[in-house]
Amino acid sequence: TATQGVGEAVSSNLGREENIKAHFGLKHLTDCSTTKMMKIQIGVLACLIALSVIEFGLASANTVPAFLWSPHLQRANGEMDEAVNYQVMSAKDLVGSVFTQGGWSNFLCSEKKVEQAVDVALVFIGRELRSSDVSSKKNSDPALVNTLNNLFTASNFSLAFPYIAAPEEERMESLLLSGLKEACPHNVGVSNIVFSDSCLVEDGTIQKLSDLQSFKDHLLARRETRKEGETDLVVLCSEGSESISESGQSHSERESISELVSSVEQSGSKYTALYVSDPYWYTSYKTLQRFLAESATGNSTAGVSTTCDELCKFKSSLLEGILVGIVFLLILISGLCCMAGIDTPTRFETPQDS
Repeated sequence: TATQGVGEAVSSNLGREENIKAHFGLKHLTDCSTTKMMKIQIGVLACLIALSVIEFGLASANTVPAFLWSPHLQRANGEMDEAVNYQVMSAKDLVGSVFTQGGWSNFLCSEKKVEQAVDVALVFIGRELRSSDVSSKKNSDPALVNTLNNLFTASNFSLAFPYIAAPEEERMESLLLSGLKEACPHNVGVSNIVFSDSCLVEDGTIQKLSDLQSFKDHLLARRETRKEGETDLVVLCSEGSESISESGQSHSERESISELVSSVEQSGSKYTALYVSDPYWYTSYKTLQRFLAESATGNSTAGVSTTCDELCKFKSSLLEGILVGIVFLLILISGLCCMAGIDTPTRFETPQDS
């Protein structure tokens, strides 16, 4: 009987506490707090996901790839050396990595000459590829990607940099020259430096060549006059898919790279090559200078147009769509965050009869 009395007392106390909680809405407050916290967490998670997607899209659109390879450089033990750096780095850091990790300072600096040297250091500065073109199956120039892939995978030494922040204030060829001077502070060991006319460099002592055939003739001439242990630096800047040589023949980036590499291999010279894309300087210096001169004098030619063509309209419409999409996405995120902060009761008390 005593045990039954204690059990009845405990049951009555629990029933009384439940009635008190129901009367004062304590249980309702606990449920509402839990629901509110879950809504806030969902809203914060949605904001973080949206921001990460926007950041990734902007980073992918503003990065370019770079590839460094050589069929003649290899490790001391004869094994193949391959590496991929997935970090997003600046163009200046890329140049520093080429001279350090790529070993270019060993044969381009006179005080660091090594036995394993090359005869030619080739640099191809393209205007078309972006990081998204390399990873995606649908890219702007599949033939160029396949050519670079074949050269890269068939080499004994290769380094890949898929995400390079494209330079905005200084061109890649200028960064290359400044990086060469920093890597070789005492004396540059390059016997001959050649740039194409499309490269914008301020050094007047550098030799410039006009077209692809002149580069081939130069490489053949240097094979006869180059001394043992000397290294030539050859830089070819593409003018884009519409580049046309003085002879009237157009050369794509893939054709220029393939023909120049084949010319070096046929000459029997050892080489190392660097390809980096710089699409934000698509218009060459000569084209821009001619356009400004003709605009100042009021003359116009058939090749230069000041109107917005179909490609211009497409790009402007695409940019407008992206901006509108970002605005609507921000509105959606703000609405989700506001809805997550709404706290309304799920149950209402029954009105007491007066």
